[in-house]
Amino acid sequence: MTDAAAGTVAVLAVRGGELPTGALECVAEANGAAVVVGDGLDEAIAALGALAAEVWALEWPGRWSPHAIAAAVADLLSSTEVVLTPATPDGRDLAPHLALVLGRALYAGAISVGSHRVVQHGHGGRSQLTSSPPGPFVATMTPGVRAIPATTGADTIRHDLPGPVVGSPAEGPEPPELVAIHPPDASTMDLSEAKSILGGGAGLGGATEFGLLAKVAGLLGASVGATRVVTDQGTLGHERQIGTTGVVVNPDRYLALGISGAVQHTAGLGGPDLIVSVNTDAHAPMMAMADLALTADAPATLRALARLLGIDVPG
Repeated sequence: MTDAAAGTVAVLAVRGGELPTGALECVAEANGAAVVVGDGLDEAIAALGALAAEVWALEWPGRWSPHAIAAAVADLLSSTEVVLTPATPDGRDLAPHLALVLGRALYAGAISVGSHRVVQHGHGGRSQLTSSPPGPFVATMTPGVRAIPATTGADTIRHDLPGPVVGSPAEGPEPPELVAIHPPDASTMDLSEAKSILGGGAGLGGATEFGLLAKVAGLLGASVGATRVVTDQGTLGHERQIGTTGVVVNPDRYLALGISGAVQHTAGLGGPDLIVSVNTDAHAPMMAMADLALTADAPATLRALARLLGIDVPG
């Protein structure tokens, strides 16, 4: 088996040809080197496009077993300095097994990596911690923390890897049976994975308004986000905070209700294709950023939208 790249390699868990959230960022961080494991790999590799310079493909049509997969790619990754996987459910399952079979330290929730440096969020996302690993390591990378460069160029170099022999020690213990995969509830899903977000700021109101916002988001297939002021006052949990001290997002669509647009918030927005802002202050920074800016009362606008969607709103 040919060794993978000596620098950084992304390991991506693929189900049904779908790349995991954060896959493109990990491949970009690994300078185009990736090991792709799962089923439907042709579609997954095609989705990586020119971003992937060199790919090692391991078809895994049977039961998903992090231990067996880690054992199957251990030799391939033995000379790689940094093994990187997205911090998704499958990635978080796989990373400890990779660290175990490779005999390396594991750094969880990285926001950037280098051969001798790992940066992670600390204190609930309110700070950044920089570590200097003493040797090769495994890391999970938080989705939505870096831009994905536009790439064009030569075709991807692909290496197909043999799967483990049925009944061999590489298969490891009998994995749990996968009964079903259910799509997440959009209104409560991880903000970093959301394609549509309804965000509320101090100008939206309190618990009542944010409860209504969640109902509207559920009907629209969107997730709920908030500013630091809202999470600091306890209306929503910190995991709902968008910004450099919260969750860095990159949705396709963002509706900002009562959000003025502080720098720490807007710097964590990524590059939405569409931003709609509702605020009584026509000169707020978020209004200047918006594709559609509505000078209106945010709570009243939310109630009107809820009624249009058939939600019973008192008053």
